[in-house]
Amino acid sequence: MPACFKSIVIIFLFALPAMSWAQTNNMDRAKPGLKLVITDALQSNMVVQQNKPFKVWGYAIAGKTVTIKADWLPNPITTIADNNGRFLGLINVPSIKKGDYTKHQITISSGDEQALLNNLLIGDVWFCSGQSNMQFAMRELDNGDKKIDSVNNPNIRLLLAKFSWHAAPTDTFPGKWAEANPKSARDFSAIGYYFADEIQRRLDIPIGVIYSGIGGSVTQAYVAEDVMAADPILKAKYLDPFYKTDVYIQKKTDAFTFGTTSQPYLIYNGMIHPFLNLSIKGFLWYQGESNREQRDEYVKLNYTLINSWRKGFAQDNLPFYYVQVAPHAYQKLDTTLNDYAFFRKAQEKISKLANTAMVTTMDVGDRDNIHPKNKKPVALRLAYTALNQTYHQLDVVYRGPHIDYVSYAKHKATVYFEPGTTEGGLTTNNGKAPKYFFVAGDDQVFHYADAVIDGNTIVLTCKAVKHPVAVRYAFTNYPVTNLQNVAGIPAVPFRTDNWKEPNPMATSGK
Repeated sequence: MPACFKSIVIIFLFALPAMSWAQTNNMDRAKPGLKLVITDALQSNMVVQQNKPFKVWGYAIAGKTVTIKADWLPNPITTIADNNGRFLGLINVPSIKKGDYTKHQITISSGDEQALLNNLLIGDVWFCSGQSNMQFAMRELDNGDKKIDSVNNPNIRLLLAKFSWHAAPTDTFPGKWAEANPKSARDFSAIGYYFADEIQRRLDIPIGVIYSGIGGSVTQAYVAEDVMAADPILKAKYLDPFYKTDVYIQKKTDAFTFGTTSQPYLIYNGMIHPFLNLSIKGFLWYQGESNREQRDEYVKLNYTLINSWRKGFAQDNLPFYYVQVAPHAYQKLDTTLNDYAFFRKAQEKISKLANTAMVTTMDVGDRDNIHPKNKKPVALRLAYTALNQTYHQLDVVYRGPHIDYVSYAKHKATVYFEPGTTEGGLTTNNGKAPKYFFVAGDDQVFHYADAVIDGNTIVLTCKAVKHPVAVRYAFTNYPVTNLQNVAGIPAVPFRTDNWKEPNPMATSGK
């Protein structure tokens, strides 16, 4: 059963009336004599992405002129609705200065009809998606009500897109932009909110955050059907099996079933496609638990997702920052199991794609809870990544210790880390020795190693392995770690061997 099943059902029941409206409204738009309708992605209270052309789109009477006036522009622009009643206009948006929280408005008119978008801010917009750990709401945090009550920042704007899926791409979705306050933050992504809070505080500009995803969802649910159909490997892995299901054959894909979040492309149609015309700053992604049994195909699938989203949003090489899944036992309390570690290693390969980066969560996992509640450190690490990589604040440390190479001696191994990832030195978050290092000899049997910090290296000793040839760090399913750099960013789990999965681990049981 997919993770966060309970959350899926609750959100589905809550969102049903809005989803029914969205589907009906989408059909109404094709009728002759349609009134002026602005797309759901554009609303009052939103943040308009600075320093990029801003698309204004929707529906009007076919052949009618649509006038778009932004209060920061000296003159309006006009466009004409096509034969299907669709219109799209492009307006320029300036860069803003630090501390500029001027409220703006955009007026769209056609004939005697007019729509007004007001209480707008110009700033940066980040698009968050993924499954339940990204969906994890502020109210679900420890002392969530107290933390929600402290939210009061009208310079942060939130959009929670409720669960929506469609057999074909749509431009409608249920959800409203709102200023960040206790009411709007209550059900909003904790990671999304804390990310926005840190970025807004550091940059002193308006920040908008969208969360559009759902618990229990698989990656292939967020990739367009035609994109996967064009790739023989993805088509055979994800589309062809779906095409053989009763749901597809009987054309019931628009009806909710307990497998909806595990089906390809439906969530893309309902929760990604509606935003493709929206100007944004970048993507934040936290997903993987529902694909954890995959390896190379998961990497390929994520490459495809990233490249297709970038192409669909048509804003060059948008940054894509994602979260590595946290330690968890999946009810198998066996310290030697490492299938989840192999999956995390596969996730790391995604960051080889340009303008992507991975955030590590090895120190904030929970072996017994697939939804660890300590979300703020994850959000801050995403924010540090954006501040360094996107906003070019190079003094912000965003990477944790990452292995460079290992030297070996009798009963001993020394781990060296990439320059720049141990800036300030190595430490642990509890003052104790680093945990979860293992060494193996030619027999490929791993044994727990004692670890000592020596400057910017880790020295490992193990009497059980006379001549070590391989090292693994935090390479089991649920090792909640303590090794980090002085900036508090945890070390990235690793293995130096290329031995096939599965492989016995931690024979000492520590």
